[in-house]
Amino acid sequence: MRIAISTDNGYVSAHFGRCPSYTLIDIEGESIIKKEEIPNPGHQPGFLPQFLSEKGVELIISGGMGPRAQDLFSKKNIATMTGIQGRVEDVIQEYIAQKLESGEDLCDHPTRENGQCHDKKEAEPRSDTVPETKVCVTALGDSLEAEIDPKFGRAAYLIFTDLQMKDIETLKNPYIEQAHGVGVQTAQLVAGKGVKMVITGDCGPNARKVLDAAGIQIMTGSSGVVKEALFKFKPKES
Repeated sequence: MRIAISTDNGYVSAHFGRCPSYTLIDIEGESIIKKEEIPNPGHQPGFLPQFLSEKGVELIISGGMGPRAQDLFSKKNIATMTGIQGRVEDVIQEYIAQKLESGEDLCDHPTRENGQCHDKKEAEPRSDTVPETKVCVTALGDSLEAEIDPKFGRAAYLIFTDLQMKDIETLKNPYIEQAHGVGVQTAQLVAGKGVKMVITGDCGPNARKVLDAAGIQIMTGSSGVVKEALFKFKPKES
């Protein structure tokens, strides 16, 4: 069984045709016989189904794929699984364990301006939020004194801490310059850090799907200084 996974920096890409590369895996029973990553040869109508068919691919795994592409793969007797997210290595193991299931397609077409969900109303923290809750705040700078970055996917920095601000990790967003799938990649990175709450200005629909699936509360409509926002969301002591 040969599988192709749309790949972007070690994660399943949200865009099948526009991903930088494909991970090809040969599986026999519960064993991985061969694995290689090949560059995307180009996104042209009808080309990829033929290209991957010639590579012997029998199944495509991706975050998203349009219905026309799925139909073309079907005509080549290639099955498709979409709505998949996470690290490629983890996805392979889930497939081998027969635990991998298709989800909601991540390659949809946003109908709102710039693909963003312009929800300016701040949400309220869940009742189970505690001071130790791990939080990610999008920021324009690399400190708690920086302003909140209104963009989630293309935030300049991601600040990871708890609501007590005891342990702080600042990360320059590694996906900010990518052309496609930025929101999904950033959301996957955040989910991988064990975050339970995101504080930001706006969150696009594709990133929101990933965060929701990971059980992460999204506090949109936030602005001002990072430290002040953290104080605002810190649960009141009883």
